[in-house]
Amino acid sequence: MARDIYHDIVVTALKGDGWTITHDPLILTYGVSAVEVDLGAERML
Repeated sequence: MARDIYHDIVVTALKGDGWTITHDPLILTYGVSAVEVDLGAERML
């Protein structure tokens, strides 16, 4: 998967705002199909 020019900027901004990057990339599967989503992140409040 090719990352765009904003990937690292977005990751840095999310981490700075208290988010944890859980998956990079996040791979979602459904049956025999798979899709790569750019990031998986969560924020604990």
